[in-house]
Amino acid sequence: MRLIYPGPAGNSPPDLAALYAYPAHAEAGRPWVRASMIESADGAAAVDGLSGGLGGPADHEIFGLLRALAGVILVGAGTVRAEAYRPVRVAARWAPLRAGRPATPPIAVLSRRLDLDPAGPLLAASPADARTIVITAESAAGDRRAELARHADVIIGGEHEVTAGAAVSALGRRGYREILAEGGPYLLGQLAAAGLIDELCVTISPVLAAGRAGRIIQGHGSPPASRLALAHVLADDDGYLLCRYTRAAG
Repeated sequence: MRLIYPGPAGNSPPDLAALYAYPAHAEAGRPWVRASMIESADGAAAVDGLSGGLGGPADHEIFGLLRALAGVILVGAGTVRAEAYRPVRVAARWAPLRAGRPATPPIAVLSRRLDLDPAGPLLAASPADARTIVITAESAAGDRRAELARHADVIIGGEHEVTAGAAVSALGRRGYREILAEGGPYLLGQLAAAGLIDELCVTISPVLAAGRAGRIIQGHGSPPASRLALAHVLADDDGYLLCRYTRAAG
């Protein structure tokens, strides 16, 4: 990978961990929310219903780095099922980024209906120091909550509905300051509508997907547009562009 914006200083490979480091002020106030997605060159969020069909080696590398940097990974239940989520594995090259923290970040799943498999690997195989977190509503079935609680940390994010904003607050109360939101598009739509996306890392895949695939951020209604500032762009020899945006000041 090479840094193409801002202009590279010399020919040295970019310091990826430094480029994607969370800002220092993420440690104060509410958690810093970083969204990470991939889209085709014509704006599709998936191929045949899955985002994996858009990826390549450079995207996979940055995906692993973002996970290693995160305090917790936030994802919707639909994405967990569609993408067959498992507990995080951090590559050896990124393991030093976890110094002073559990070896892997936990995954936090938003699920009002709790239609998750308690025996599946995401819940049953999560490590003791990074147990999967399930964020649900107070009104969710008590017996189902009790069943999942044997394998995961179940917390409440609302009375009848569980919103993305309530989830961010609940994770903040548990001490998580760096949240990586991996989707799906409707979860990111909730975060955007609440003004909670501080940063967007988006990979543009050199693919024309066509079809009827949706966008990387979707939702009901039209929240005010959020102005972003381009922080950097990486490119690889396969034609992928890896862009990082942050919320614009003012």
